[in-house]
Amino acid sequence: MTTIPSSTPTVLEARHMTRRFGGLIAVNDVSFDVREGEIFGLIGPNGAGKTTLFNLMTGLTPPSSGTLTYRGTTVTGLQPNRVAALGLSRTFQNIRLFRGLSALENVKIAQHVRTDAGLWRGVFGGAKAEEASVEARAWELLDLVGMGDRAGELAANFSYGDQRRLEIARALATEPRVLLLDEPAAGMNTSEKGQLTGFIRQVRDQFDLTVLVIEHHVPLVMNLCDRVAVLNFGELIAMGNPAEVQRDPKVIEAYLGGE
Repeated sequence: MTTIPSSTPTVLEARHMTRRFGGLIAVNDVSFDVREGEIFGLIGPNGAGKTTLFNLMTGLTPPSSGTLTYRGTTVTGLQPNRVAALGLSRTFQNIRLFRGLSALENVKIAQHVRTDAGLWRGVFGGAKAEEASVEARAWELLDLVGMGDRAGELAANFSYGDQRRLEIARALATEPRVLLLDEPAAGMNTSEKGQLTGFIRQVRDQFDLTVLVIEHHVPLVMNLCDRVAVLNFGELIAMGNPAEVQRDPKVIEAYLGGE
């Protein structure tokens, strides 16, 4: 595991992020910083507010209060496409691929946040020079995630683990600087989970990324992440390196189930 020095510049600053749904407070006054190049984990029991926090950070859900700053620019309240264009890209807990399109088409579509051609014009014709570049890049990303030989297959036909890899390739197609992965190991078997740690580190290093990970598989998070934040009932109850977090009595009680 790479140790990220505390002097490393901050990429993301979340300050007092709060989201209320009527009388329910899903995220309550959460503040943290994410450093350049680190892999930052976010864990907590079901219903702790992890995915809601990701939604606040990527523009899918507006916060009730609080701010998110990315490289000195406030991104709170921006639409998801504007957040992605700035350099924050994500995957989803519930996979959101275009199931009726091929793997190649799914990755090509994602790139059009960075191109001049319209999304559907780019996928189905027009802007030939730009589209050739888009297709070449899509092939590169599919090869990276080990799916280049299945580029023409429909997304609906892939196993859950392969759909996860395709979703990561699609997120990388937007050329992010910060990659947010929402439960990337969900649906993977033991072997696939074992390979995922090395794969995420490879992606981080190859693309010079900062990575945020929500994950229920605690051993994966503890082996992968430089720092870990723990939510419980929408509140941040602990944050630190994996060893510190595992020893924290609040974490043991709320998430790990006792000594």
